[in-house]
Amino acid sequence: MACGFRRSIAGQPGAVITETTWRRPNSRLPGVTRPAGGLVRDDQTTDQQAAWDDQALSRVLDLPPENLIKSISAVPISRKEEVADFQLSVDSLLGNNDYSRPDIQVQATQLAEKLKCDTVVTEISTGQGTVNFKINRELLTKTVLKQVIEDGSKYGLKSELFSGLPQKKIVVEFSSPNVAKKFHVGHLRSTIIGNFIANLKEALGHQVTRINYLGDWGMQFGLLGTGFQLFGYEEKLQSNPLQHLFEVYVQVNKEAAEDKSVAKSAHDFFQRLELGDMQALALWQKFRDLSVEEYIRIYKRLGVHFDEYSGESFYREKSQEVLKLLDSKGLLQKTIKGTAVVDLSGNGDPSSVCTVMRSDGTSLYATRDLAAAIDRMDKYNFDTMIYVTDKGQKRHFQQVFQMLQIMGYDWAKRCQHVPFGVVQGMRTRRGDVTFLEDVLNEIRLRMLQNMASIKTTKELENPQETAERVGLAALIIQDFRGSLLSDYQFSWDRVFQSRGDTGVFLQYTHARLHSLEETFGCGYLDDYNTACLQEPQSVSILQHLLRFDEVLYRSSQDLQPRHIVSYLLTLSHLAAVAHRTLPIKQSPPEVAGARLHLFRAVRSVLANGMKLLGITPVCRM
Repeated sequence: MACGFRRSIAGQPGAVITETTWRRPNSRLPGVTRPAGGLVRDDQTTDQQAAWDDQALSRVLDLPPENLIKSISAVPISRKEEVADFQLSVDSLLGNNDYSRPDIQVQATQLAEKLKCDTVVTEISTGQGTVNFKINRELLTKTVLKQVIEDGSKYGLKSELFSGLPQKKIVVEFSSPNVAKKFHVGHLRSTIIGNFIANLKEALGHQVTRINYLGDWGMQFGLLGTGFQLFGYEEKLQSNPLQHLFEVYVQVNKEAAEDKSVAKSAHDFFQRLELGDMQALALWQKFRDLSVEEYIRIYKRLGVHFDEYSGESFYREKSQEVLKLLDSKGLLQKTIKGTAVVDLSGNGDPSSVCTVMRSDGTSLYATRDLAAAIDRMDKYNFDTMIYVTDKGQKRHFQQVFQMLQIMGYDWAKRCQHVPFGVVQGMRTRRGDVTFLEDVLNEIRLRMLQNMASIKTTKELENPQETAERVGLAALIIQDFRGSLLSDYQFSWDRVFQSRGDTGVFLQYTHARLHSLEETFGCGYLDDYNTACLQEPQSVSILQHLLRFDEVLYRSSQDLQPRHIVSYLLTLSHLAAVAHRTLPIKQSPPEVAGARLHLFRAVRSVLANGMKLLGITPVCRM
């Protein structure tokens, strides 16, 4: 997109509607040893048309306009100086990245000299390995604001950067807490990252299936079953299920470490589960149902939903089929201890051995993951399956994907692991935080206190809900600001700052812009004069709005939310400056209307980006 300006610069007909039309040229710039840039345009007057035949971008480079589009990017705004709107990277066309090479500068200069301004491009200059283009200011203003308002929630997603993007079936597995344990804060990152990835893929038109693959099977249920028989109370289980099961689990673990008979009972209980013992399964089912009920309540607070609640238990029988398949292919090896392993190296390398069965014949996490992947392919016929877990599971998924490959499933290469780092220092006033609900409650409480202390806080219909939404924005933005793979230090003080690069600042900006529209109504929005938005503050915002599609494209490529976060924070800072320096009140109606249009566009794009990140924008705070 960038409102069609990239296509115009590249030379595609009709990209930006002006009195000028565009066509494809075909000659080559002397001195450029390999195709590297060019501008093309047909004017409705024959004299101008003749002049443009020799000064057209795609013609000069002997390349179709669509081949140039991804080499033309919007220029990031600068606080120090006015910048061009777009730049063509000469080196990217040559497949290099060394902008300091003197011949690249020569080629950029030669190319710029052969190009000519028109009704769309008013200035052409060179940068370091680039040719820069400045767009007609009134055309820029009119086109950007029109596109933002018309496209609404689809602004940036209809970009030429995404043209030809095939619609895919995508499965995203995320969150995946352990049943019968309170929702640990460690699962928060998987939940919000997976939600972001699913939101982004859906926004791009893909068919997304969100799966919560619960940890609802394994030896911990042997411990829990035995523990509940020893220390459990039905009344406590019904009144506060996860808290009671957590207490039982802690107690039985301690007992099992000191008493071998307790450990043996736990082992026997899990074996009964694996063999389908009705009494053991009934207790397990009760634990699972109560846990899922509790999780759904917490997900609702987070604004997260799932299409499917699956779990390891679904694959306890199918994992036996996987073991048979591995055995039939000659891949299963028995060890002296009686366990079954798969040698992924093929030469006995101990570091490449994956255990897939215990000595008693029961399945393991890896076996159940293999069964789940095969089942999902049968069920969804996915083009991509994304697993969102902490980086500690990187090796596990490498082994699972490798086993699928050697089992003959070529679609294993469609599976992808998105790893993330650890959050450190997340504590409440009561000490170390273990559970997510404690964090959510603390966020809401602190946000309510902060809002109560600010004089500008509006009268709110539902202060609790607003506090929770603002608090969640604070949490998500702090989490998403850096690389997902990095560990980061959590800071309560930094999270709740209303100024600076925080989620609170984003929510405050959105609420303030919404208030402008409420205060001045829609009367101003009927029409506006683009000449009233030529101040540097307005131009900087328009230039930044041009870049939204590039930011979405970048996040769609590496699945990192930080690009969108950085973009939205910059947009909010630009809006804050414009709000101070471009008043609506007491301005002439023509000026007020134009500025209100600009602020409305900012709020729309800000809301779009926040929703992709999993944040619900607030209109008052």
